[in-house]
Amino acid sequence: MIRKVPRLRIVLMLIATINYSIPAWATQIGSIRGMVYDKDFEVPLAGAQVLIAETGAKVNTSGDGNFVFNHVKPGNYTLVFSKEGYTRQVKANLVVSPGQMTEIDLWMSGEFTEMEEFVVQDVQIGTGTEAALLDLRMETPTLMSSISAELMSQAGLSDAASALKLVAGATVQDGKYAVIRGLPDRYVNSQMNSVRLPTADADKRAVQLDQFPSSVIESIQVSKTFTPDQQGDASGGAVNVVLKGIPEETFLSLKSSTSWNSQVKGDFLSYKGGGVNTWGMKTIDPQVNMLNRNWTGAAGVSDADNHMDYKWSVSGGGKFNLSDDVRVGGFGTIFYDRDSSYSDDGINDKYWVPGTSLNGKAPYRMVPKYSNGLPTSSNWEDHGQWKTSLFDVTKASQSVQWGGLGIVGLETENHELKFLYMYTRDTTDKVTLAENTRGRETMHIYWPDHYPEIKFDEPMPDGYNPDASLPIRNQTLEYTERTTETFQFSGKHNIDYPDFGIKNFFMFKNLEFDWTVARSSATLYQPDKRLLSVIWNPYKGGKYWPNNFGGDTGSTGNFYRIWKDIAETSDQFFMNFKVPFEQWTGDEGYLKFGIFSDRVSRTYEQDTFYNQGDNSSLKAGWDVYWSDWWSRQNHRIIESRFDVDYKGMQNISAWYYMMDLPLTSNFKFIGGIRHEKTKLGITNYPDLSPAGQPTAKLYYWRWTEEGNVNINYAEFNKADSDVDYKQVDTLPSLGFEFKPWDSVVLRGAYTETIARQTFKELSPISQQEFVGGDIFVGNPGLKMSSLKNYDLRLDWTPYDGGLLSVSYFYKDIKNPIEYVQIDDGTHSFISVVNYPEGKLSGYEFEIKQDMGRLWSPLEGLNVGANATFIDSEVSIVDGQLKSMRKQGIPTQRKRDMVNAPEHLYNIYLTYDLKETDTRFALFYNVRGDTLVAGAGGSAKGFIPDVYETEYGTLNLSVTQKLWDNWKFKFQVKNLLNPEIKSVYRSGYIGGDVTKTSYKKGIDFSISLVATF
Repeated sequence: MIRKVPRLRIVLMLIATINYSIPAWATQIGSIRGMVYDKDFEVPLAGAQVLIAETGAKVNTSGDGNFVFNHVKPGNYTLVFSKEGYTRQVKANLVVSPGQMTEIDLWMSGEFTEMEEFVVQDVQIGTGTEAALLDLRMETPTLMSSISAELMSQAGLSDAASALKLVAGATVQDGKYAVIRGLPDRYVNSQMNSVRLPTADADKRAVQLDQFPSSVIESIQVSKTFTPDQQGDASGGAVNVVLKGIPEETFLSLKSSTSWNSQVKGDFLSYKGGGVNTWGMKTIDPQVNMLNRNWTGAAGVSDADNHMDYKWSVSGGGKFNLSDDVRVGGFGTIFYDRDSSYSDDGINDKYWVPGTSLNGKAPYRMVPKYSNGLPTSSNWEDHGQWKTSLFDVTKASQSVQWGGLGIVGLETENHELKFLYMYTRDTTDKVTLAENTRGRETMHIYWPDHYPEIKFDEPMPDGYNPDASLPIRNQTLEYTERTTETFQFSGKHNIDYPDFGIKNFFMFKNLEFDWTVARSSATLYQPDKRLLSVIWNPYKGGKYWPNNFGGDTGSTGNFYRIWKDIAETSDQFFMNFKVPFEQWTGDEGYLKFGIFSDRVSRTYEQDTFYNQGDNSSLKAGWDVYWSDWWSRQNHRIIESRFDVDYKGMQNISAWYYMMDLPLTSNFKFIGGIRHEKTKLGITNYPDLSPAGQPTAKLYYWRWTEEGNVNINYAEFNKADSDVDYKQVDTLPSLGFEFKPWDSVVLRGAYTETIARQTFKELSPISQQEFVGGDIFVGNPGLKMSSLKNYDLRLDWTPYDGGLLSVSYFYKDIKNPIEYVQIDDGTHSFISVVNYPEGKLSGYEFEIKQDMGRLWSPLEGLNVGANATFIDSEVSIVDGQLKSMRKQGIPTQRKRDMVNAPEHLYNIYLTYDLKETDTRFALFYNVRGDTLVAGAGGSAKGFIPDVYETEYGTLNLSVTQKLWDNWKFKFQVKNLLNPEIKSVYRSGYIGGDVTKTSYKKGIDFSISLVATF
């Protein structure tokens, strides 16, 4: 089955949008002029700062209170007025017309004066700058942290995933999935413009954030507390990637850059027919007509030349007036990025404590994990061809990412309509070469009484097992195309009607409502993944044999080609109604209610082909790759009978109501309830045997009271394999906001949220990617997790752009979902269970400081930092605990939560040298030790916890303005090039033992930007 490649309709659409949005008539310039007064003394106020939020332009009022902005392009602007000792004021929707002077006068009250504050509620301003996001942070009812396009550009961040790591309390898993405050993907709701996108990930229901380049992002906003107008699974937080919108000023921007990595040199790794073409689209023939014959094409890696890395983008847009009350506009961007990576110093080792060693006392000694025999058998003839897994790894990848964003909109005084279309394509071709030679060279270290010291390419001396820990070479070729596509149509409306209510007590204002209709899709198309494993014997000049993945020679293959196609679509609709009111103190609040619907459908298809019963060989030395000769020999390929396709459905519907109620001028209550219904369904379609019978089996298992593992399996039947799960939740949210002074805000909240299962996790059918790979069996009794969340945060903004903040959070999790190893001595697989409970707590600290305010010689230097400290634990389910202890496996009742780092640090410095228009920026990010896999094992052996150890990333950028419209930028990413390592860790084994290790290399880039 070959998937048709989508047409390139996006290119024509975006080019048309850009051309439409850059009219030559929008060159007439306007200006803004005004006076600022002291309201208490009714005199002009000198030294007040006036900021245009959308452009960042600032002026201070003169001695007589005057200010003026010359050369302001026509548009709609927000002015922010501030002065130390005075209440900050915001004036929104200030219209500048072509060739006209717009005038405004404003009165500012003293900070401690009990007077009505002149603040426009729910100000909608651009969020592309740090100053604008700080204003939004202080006004929003949730605990929000964010990063702007401005800071992303300074840090040289390429996509949403890398940018998220600079947000306080946030990091990413596997380089693409959001982790907020230590809670991984199932507890985090990832959105784009408040629309939740589907995902084509094979095992998760999490959006892959590395697909969205920074060139289309205005800001990333993370709401860390749940409010009823958010979706119910925003437990760790709701990550909203806000796309760039229609600009107030007409512009055209061109960007181009080239980059290189310190580890990507002249020699590169690929394969015959490998790599990615210009647009990342390939038609690869699965060669189904070649069944029972030898397939053509590469079976392994080969040397290759690398292509130059580069990226470019074109964007532009603007607005214009159709009439006095009607404005239209548009924005469009096209982006392209070609990248590569290379690492030849990686390791991937498997160790354990053998079951025979668990009879002694801790600390136990870790040895290489072995299979297919026992190294310490007294009779070497009984050893078998035992194997180890101590691999030296070389990896290389080439990728192309391209796509675009187009927006058109219309707005009047009370109405706004917008249509958005976005498309991204990310194609990656990865190759991995993993060679196990250290297993043979280190046998004498771990089993000195049984093996002498020899080189991996030397035959074993007489009297020893000649097949002991032979060298192994594994090669993986993986070509994958990922796409996302979203259509979004939205509107915002203000409905004028006379105020009503009880005068001087409770008066309702104009109704506001917004709505969004979205159709989105995500695909993962993997037309060819190839795996080859061979084993080499140095005896008599050397000879290669198949290293079957399943370990049973003649019953499984050592060469696989896997075809996979995943497609997921989402139809989403939501509408929010908001009724502002003015209460007894003259402060404004609102009532809000709304509805939500998201209907998701997924199709998963996989076909596997392999060489069962291949007894061929090749006489050659270790430096000769059998894969180079593979296609010249006869390796009969057959179709697998163990693939399982499925169709999934997830429907979420909800309605909510909430209130923002000021009780006094400096204290407000924010609360409400969300009612959410979940329907989750799966229909499985396993492969059929030649006789037409389903080949998949259903596994049912449980832990007995005695600690045994009881596994039963049955032949496939749809009634038991398909899933239909339903749940209704009522999710409360209660919070408060206390503002003793205008610059200080204390917020607190208690909320309840949920976390859902994935499609795969509910089905009891046995599934695996290839024979010999991990078998996974779902659990139809798996429950959704529920969380109780407690949050408290204090923010102080001593001046515009300055911030000091401290937060505390605590999460009580019922039925957290965890993966476990099930083994009864005959069957072994991974499954998923609900642990009884989990707890997670921590602190966050943030600071942003303009150093010039502390000491004038430091003017232009800005410092920002945030730190998060996390403490987490889960309680292991009784059955697993009893089972492990009965098999002699050392374990404790509680352990850390998976993917919750011990701490996160971010520090950045920016320095603007005004004399030369130069900006320097330095960013340092640290992620602390993080558990990635809990301890497990069976009577055969004990595998400790696996932690990823702490490492930091340092980025440097220098930006130089060349002319009025041109900028040059030099960037260095990952300047320290740290070792990225995971280790086995347990109090039962003493010190850490390295499991994996590699380095990313240092990235250098130069870029040129022109803006007109």
